[in-house]
Amino acid sequence: MRYPIIVALVVALLLGLMGGTYVVREGQVAMVLNLGRVDRTDIGPGLHFKWPLIERALVFDRRLQVLDAEPERYLTSERKDVAVDFFTVGMIYDVGAFYRATGGDESIAVDRLAPIIKDSLRNEINSRTLTEIVSGNRSEIIEQQLEGINRGASTIGIRIIDLRLKRIDLPTDSQVIQDVYRRMRAQRHQVASRLRAEGAEQAQTVRAEADRQRQVIIAEAERDAQRLRGEGDAVAAATYAEAANRDPAFYAFQRSLEAYRAAFADGQGVIVLDRDDEFLRFLDSDR
Repeated sequence: MRYPIIVALVVALLLGLMGGTYVVREGQVAMVLNLGRVDRTDIGPGLHFKWPLIERALVFDRRLQVLDAEPERYLTSERKDVAVDFFTVGMIYDVGAFYRATGGDESIAVDRLAPIIKDSLRNEINSRTLTEIVSGNRSEIIEQQLEGINRGASTIGIRIIDLRLKRIDLPTDSQVIQDVYRRMRAQRHQVASRLRAEGAEQAQTVRAEADRQRQVIIAEAERDAQRLRGEGDAVAAATYAEAANRDPAFYAFQRSLEAYRAAFADGQGVIVLDRDDEFLRFLDSDR
C-alpha cells in the first residue's frame, strides 16, 4: 500500500512543479495574477515560479509592433479636405496598465489607441495649411505629436516610438481636387499659350528672314538679268551696225520686212497710206 501512495505523491509533486513554473522568452514580458488580481508585473526573460492553482502567468510580446490604420480624412486650416494614411510603431511598456485597460486583448488596445493618434493628428493638421502639410517637414509634425500621443497611450500601458505619414491625398470627391485640377489645367494652358506665342514669334522671324532672302535673290537676279540684257542689246546693236555698214540696202530691206510683219501680224490690220509712201517702197514692184 505504501508504493501507490508514494507514486501518487511523486506524480502530484511533478504536476505541482510543472504547474508552478513558467518561461519568459527574450522579447517577452510576463505578469502574475493571484486569484485574478494583478500581483507581479514586468517580469523579464527566464524561468520563473508561481503558486500552482492560485497564481496564473500571462506572457506578452514586448517587441516593437506596427499599427497600420485606415486612411483618415481631416480638414486643414483653409477648410480643405485631405486624406492622411499613417502607421505607428509602439510597444508594451507597462504590462499591468495594459492588462487592466484591455484585459490582455491586443485588438482592444488597437481600438483604443487609434482614436488617440487620429485626434492628435487632427489637431495638428487643422492648424496647418494644405501647402504646409504636403510640402512641409513631416517629421516636424510627428515630433510635435508624439508627446501628446504617449500621454494618452500611457493609460493603456503602450508607448509609441514612431509615427509615420505614408501618404497625403486629396479625396476624389473633394472640392479641393477639382480646384487642383482646374489650377493644373490653367497652368498647362498658360504654358501652351506661351509655347504657341514663342512658336509664332519664331515662325514670323523665319518667314521675315525668308522674305528678305527672297527679295535679295530676286534683286540680284534682276540685276544680273539687266546686265545680261544690256550686254546682249549691245552685242545685237553692234551686229546690226556692222551688218548695216556692209550692205545698207539689205539692212533697209530687212527692217522693212520686220515692220511689215509687225503691222500685219494679226491678219486683219488695215493701213491707209499714200501710194507713194516710203513704207510701201518694197511692196511696189515698179520701184
